[in-house]
Amino acid sequence: MLRVWGRRSSFNVQKVMWLIGELDLAHEHIDAGGAFGGLDAPAFLAMNPHGRVPVVRDHDATVWESHAILRYLAARYGNGRFWSDDPVIRARVDGWMDWSQTALQPDFLGGVFWGFFRTPESQRDLPAIHKALARCERHFTKLERLLEATPFLLGETPSLADITAGTSLYRYFGLEIARPPLPAVESWYQRLQQRPPFRQHVMIPFEELRGRLDY
Repeated sequence: MLRVWGRRSSFNVQKVMWLIGELDLAHEHIDAGGAFGGLDAPAFLAMNPHGRVPVVRDHDATVWESHAILRYLAARYGNGRFWSDDPVIRARVDGWMDWSQTALQPDFLGGVFWGFFRTPESQRDLPAIHKALARCERHFTKLERLLEATPFLLGETPSLADITAGTSLYRYFGLEIARPPLPAVESWYQRLQQRPPFRQHVMIPFEELRGRLDY
């Protein structure tokens, strides 16, 4: 059986759990990281020398880093869903996955969610937060243009591109921040909310993280 290590409030764990739900994979979830600890245990470091979640063990395979896990699961169990066997289509998915990881996620998760929500109000760097918000506006405007022509980022059905970018939406629309009008992105978000794995694994209340830099 597939085994997954990570706390459910972790953004990167949520991506992996969302795909596991979409693929309807039998699995065991092991809480790790944050208040659960365990990341510096020798047994965990033997799986991931970086001491970070998520980690997946599947038969004789151990995989770490969320996007590596997503590609592994989609390739092994997806039958062409979410990550196509066609290298041309797959390259488009990979491009948006990498963009999500190197542009959207650092600016939103690091700059806004951590800078604004997870940092105590007295310690917030407001100029840095405003700059990150402006960058996020540009990122979501790119998605807006893409979604004006298609229900999901790259076509009629969701792919790993939707999972890597779409995991941000629950927190983005749940924060007390200024957002530009994004009707196509909001419609995309509504479509994702209709998917049970998204509701189960991504739409997890995060109030416990407010002002918490140590969890």
